[in-house]
Amino acid sequence: MATFAVHNFGCRATDADAAAIRHQFLSRGLSLVSDDSAADVVVLNTCTVTAAADAQAREAVRKIHRANPAARIVVTGCYAQRAPDELAAIPGVDLVVGNSHQSEIAGAVCDRNEIALAETNLRRRDLVPLSTIHADPLSLSRGPAKILTGDIFADVPMSFALPQAAAGDRTRPILKIQDGCNNRCSYCVIPFVRGASRSLAPDVVIEDVRALVASGAKEIVLSGINLGSYGRDLSPRAELAAVVRRILNETDLDQLRFSSIEPQDVTEDFVSLVASSQRIAPHFHVPLQSGSNRILRAMRRWYRAEHYAERIKRIRTMLPNAGIGADVIVGFPAESEEDFQATVELIEGLPFAYLHVFSFSARPGTEVAKLQSGVAGHVIRNRARTLRALGEKKSAEFRAAQAGCRTRALTLRRSSDHWTEALTGNYLKVRIAGALPANEWHEVTIPASAKEIMPS
Repeated sequence: MATFAVHNFGCRATDADAAAIRHQFLSRGLSLVSDDSAADVVVLNTCTVTAAADAQAREAVRKIHRANPAARIVVTGCYAQRAPDELAAIPGVDLVVGNSHQSEIAGAVCDRNEIALAETNLRRRDLVPLSTIHADPLSLSRGPAKILTGDIFADVPMSFALPQAAAGDRTRPILKIQDGCNNRCSYCVIPFVRGASRSLAPDVVIEDVRALVASGAKEIVLSGINLGSYGRDLSPRAELAAVVRRILNETDLDQLRFSSIEPQDVTEDFVSLVASSQRIAPHFHVPLQSGSNRILRAMRRWYRAEHYAERIKRIRTMLPNAGIGADVIVGFPAESEEDFQATVELIEGLPFAYLHVFSFSARPGTEVAKLQSGVAGHVIRNRARTLRALGEKKSAEFRAAQAGCRTRALTLRRSSDHWTEALTGNYLKVRIAGALPANEWHEVTIPASAKEIMPS
């Protein structure tokens, strides 16, 4: 039987895309393997949010090609949509597929006589001409790899993992109900590689949640590129809160979690909805990016620091034990020491449980791509270290405040002979004594340290 492997880079939305890709190959009779050296086909689902993400993908291609020169390497995802020729020129890459044609990956590899499922044919480098696969004009790179990509702003249907496939991929399956983004933050390339905002119909969401629950899922993570914009493209228009209420009323799901919510969508009604049900995880990831109003304006973020702070404090008032996280960018063009200190002071005054810190990376095609940063590399590195240390301090303070609280936690796949990792609703990881099966609820008392082992 022919074999394949899939590597995923990036956000939770790309996790859902990777699950859909796995299902494509499994439905065609290929066998999933974890060892690249045993794979006939290796798919890399890439991210392009930073230059570092691009470099990580290129290095992964080279590493896989060195370890398994015979493997057919397929590169897809946001980097493939943005710069297909760049990826096609890397030795070992056979096929580059943009987000616009991601649903056709397995078909491009498997569905032609010239590329039968037999291992001998899968190892051939002469792919079928892709002009026979899709009516849109296709480009070929100067190298041997073929490119299958098109206009991401065309009528590209939203792709999502079939629930039966997603449930087996992880303990807490991700259900992507929204893709694309209509915002135009000056630094962000994602709208140009993901397209316009589009949503799954509410009835489809409910059907998928039911199928995931039937296959054993106890927690589902609702995900999207801009999750709060869910349903605004549908006719009739839908709302995220309405589909969440339907999930609570019409399914037996134990716990629902949200991936990331923009500050403008953290309304009093939305926080009240989360607070109204013990079946919604009290966890909010709310991107901040900067605590300086001058930088927020340059980023074309709609809110100001005081607006953001008000919404975070609203969460803490209504849900005192909620876990709250944020993304922060350092080194944005012309970020002064005063701007940076404004970010530090804002974070110090808010009840965060964790931070994700990113160094600014100019992305081709964005409004600020051609601007000189004006911030020296060593200054950016020092600022990033400062914020990461502050994030660790905030994490320790949040855990200390939660120590001794009794709650339930869902066991994950990470374990040893002596303990199993589990996740609480407010996004704290704990270790439970014993090698326990994944996807089980356990009552735990929050320890002061993430490495302390609690009795089962």
